[in-house]
Amino acid sequence: MLVYILLAVGLVLLCAGGEFLVRGAVGAARRLGVSPLLIGITLVGFGTSMPELVASVKAALADAPGIAIGNVVGSNIANVLLIIGTTALIAPIYVMRGPFPRDATVMMAAALLVGAVVLTDFMARWAGLLFLAALSVYLIYCYVSERRNTKEGAQHVAEAEEIEAVEGPLWKALLVTAIGLAGVIAGARLLVDSAIELATLLGISETVIGVSVVAVGTSLPELAASITAALRRHADVAFGNIVGSNIFNLLFILGVTATIKPIPVPDEIIRLDYWVMLGAMALLVVVSATGWKIVRREAMLFLLLYAGYMTLVFSPAAQSLIGLQ
Repeated sequence: MLVYILLAVGLVLLCAGGEFLVRGAVGAARRLGVSPLLIGITLVGFGTSMPELVASVKAALADAPGIAIGNVVGSNIANVLLIIGTTALIAPIYVMRGPFPRDATVMMAAALLVGAVVLTDFMARWAGLLFLAALSVYLIYCYVSERRNTKEGAQHVAEAEEIEAVEGPLWKALLVTAIGLAGVIAGARLLVDSAIELATLLGISETVIGVSVVAVGTSLPELAASITAALRRHADVAFGNIVGSNIFNLLFILGVTATIKPIPVPDEIIRLDYWVMLGAMALLVVVSATGWKIVRREAMLFLLLYAGYMTLVFSPAAQSLIGLQ
């Protein structure tokens, strides 16, 4: 029972800490006169990815690669099938035609780049540095191109304005940022330690816990933000956040994690989870580009696919049926 309580406390600290961190950082940036475009391109992405980052780094340092990599792969699957599905169920998502072709191309290219490394069975330090270099090039290109084309930059500006930043003096925003960071670190420690213990207690692999419990837990801030945006009829902003989150998860989180601690890639990730992630993101691109909006019937498809994936992950019988065991 204690492990479940600690897991829940870890999730709460991680989510609350992530929220405080983003609001404080954006508030501080606004006080310092940073443009909404730059905030949307950098701070929103880095801030919302912080729970996943700290959890993956902590897992890698604890020699739990199934949780470290599974967290990223599972978060991207949850972003597309669970979060986009839930958001589109509430309100149709209209896709911004300006930045989407670029961002969708980068998202799929990042997935293929990560896949090339995953198939080597090991995520080395050089791969982490390569991921971070690719992310840097993408962010610089976004900023330069969107400064010239305000229509393209509208989505990132909207993402920045959607954040309910801390108001008041700079010291207050910095204090909230520090409290948020402390909460994320403490929550990640509890979450990862509890997840490792839970996997042992239930007799399942750390990868299963990583792509499910940890991944969904670290994605809760995005889920809550997307639902709120949908209720406000700002679902297009939620869509942009998810695509950006997928890119950051692949290049930033795996990049930092592999740079700090090179780790082996679990066999389950290679056989199943990576391919589900790649398929989910490809489906998102196709659905988005065919009608430039995601409606309720497509949302139901996404949610059914996510339910099927979770069934497959937790069911040895289902895995045996399709030859994964």
